[in-house]
Amino acid sequence: MRFNGAIATALYSSAVLLGHAHAEDVEDGSSTTSVEEAATTSTLEKPTFTPSDIKAPFFEQFTDDWETRWKPSHAKKEDSKATEEWVYVGEWAVEEPGVFKAIEGDKGLVVKNPAAHHAISAKFPKKIDNRGKSLVVQYEVKLQSEYPTFYLDSAFWEPCLPQDVDGLECGGAYMKLLQDNKKLHAEEFSNASPYIIMFGPDKCGATNKVHFIFRHKNPKTGEYEEKHLKSAPMARIVKTTTLYTLIVHADNTFDIQIDGESMKSGNLLEDFTPSVNPEKEIDDPKDTKPDDWVDEARIPDPDATKPEDWDEDAPFEIPDEEATKPDDWLDDEPPMIPDPEAEKPEDWDDEEDGDWIPPTVPNPKCEEAAGCGKWERPTKRNPDYKGKWTPEYIDNPAYKGVWKPRKITNPDYFEDKTPAKFEPMGAIGFEIWTMQNNILFDNIYIGHSVEDAVKLKNETFDIKHKIEQAEEEESKPKPADPPKTATETSFREDPINYIRQKVDLFYSIAKNDPVQAVKMLPEVAGGIGALIVTFVVLIIGIVGMTSGGPPPPVKKAAEKVQESVVDAKDQVADAASTGAEKVQAEVNKRTARSSGAGD
Repeated sequence: MRFNGAIATALYSSAVLLGHAHAEDVEDGSSTTSVEEAATTSTLEKPTFTPSDIKAPFFEQFTDDWETRWKPSHAKKEDSKATEEWVYVGEWAVEEPGVFKAIEGDKGLVVKNPAAHHAISAKFPKKIDNRGKSLVVQYEVKLQSEYPTFYLDSAFWEPCLPQDVDGLECGGAYMKLLQDNKKLHAEEFSNASPYIIMFGPDKCGATNKVHFIFRHKNPKTGEYEEKHLKSAPMARIVKTTTLYTLIVHADNTFDIQIDGESMKSGNLLEDFTPSVNPEKEIDDPKDTKPDDWVDEARIPDPDATKPEDWDEDAPFEIPDEEATKPDDWLDDEPPMIPDPEAEKPEDWDDEEDGDWIPPTVPNPKCEEAAGCGKWERPTKRNPDYKGKWTPEYIDNPAYKGVWKPRKITNPDYFEDKTPAKFEPMGAIGFEIWTMQNNILFDNIYIGHSVEDAVKLKNETFDIKHKIEQAEEEESKPKPADPPKTATETSFREDPINYIRQKVDLFYSIAKNDPVQAVKMLPEVAGGIGALIVTFVVLIIGIVGMTSGGPPPPVKKAAEKVQESVVDAKDQVADAASTGAEKVQAEVNKRTARSSGAGD
């Protein structure tokens, strides 16, 4: 056909710009692949778990023989408020973390079932008695679920149900060090099992604290009383591992640490409620206030009299006599009129329903005037209003002060100067009701050496915490890339936008300096020139067909066009390298102008 050469020329000229763009994209292809691989390949080196050689009265890393020490409880949960009995049916497992695993082969004790009661305990090889020694309790907690919503012993706080959570974390993961006695049987462990110390995190609703509670025995009555830490530190609710440490020294001082950092320190005799030791004196329960005791500090002045001009009946507001009726006030128009569009219902029976009365609507005439109906003066504050008269108050001459019962010696008084001498402990237990699973406990140390606890922290927590933080950072969504300019967008990413931006930039430069535009963007200039020549060739071909004369040498013209395009591109290729900096400068100018317009 006569148009074969012209069509070939058009296709070639249209591909000049695309070919240049594709060539640029191919040059950058290798770097794009390497970036993607770098983003998805973790460079973190994870060590392999090796049991620690630390010795302690009780030390647990949940190795393969853990089941010989830990026994799940199947007792019934005692709750006087509950209307039904609860049985500990929740399952436990020892497994590696499912979130941010830092050490290969490192396993922990994991709560497996949501919406179930869990209880598990392990007896100590020998009872732990810290008398004359420091007591060190340390363990790791990992809340692997997105929103850890779990609940512990209801004797200490109310359950936090899912509808109350509303997307907020709710839960606790504290341990109990159980009292050593003959009744201590693992299969019977429950919320009612007597404990000596309860320690660990708890967050639910407004509660967010690290519990430290110890049960103290009254030496006179033999009864036990819970002593709660005042101003407890806040728990850390994160998906990485958190290390909780409690140190109680023989001198009654204590220190609570989170991730090795001291968060709360104090004294067992001063920082707990109720106090360890009762008051030496108490109010006499038999003492009563005398009948003639006057405890009113101030009384109305009996000599005061009401002034003669005091009018208690004067109203608070009176009509404003200076007000005048507006000229456009419509006295004869009612504020409300029957709705002219209302119609009597077809099923309305006057005999049964009575006379039908249409509903009323605001009078439209009143909207255009100052008002309708009977005009009344507005009211204003009455300058003579004083209200009800009352006498002034004076100091009561008969006042004796606030009555207090007399003090007597407290018959139950005792003084325990060494509450840190806790009663012997025989086991450790976790008693949990959880609405969410995957709570993990690991590296439990209960002993007397602060140095060994620090050594264990260095061997385990410090290593895994660093890796977990790095993995958590890698897992965060990458920030969105800023919009790319014409020089940054690749043809492969967005070919249409790439070409549009190139042509738009060429047009912007050409309006001020066409020669400079050709030097900066030779591929655009060559493509536009080729399209113009191709259009001319097509017009000549159409004219030749309609005139009936001999066909023009279209093929030769197309070849000349191709040669001219190649020559033009070669001529401006040298200018392209020096013009690249100018292109970027022009882009910066356009970006600045766009930002200025946006401001």
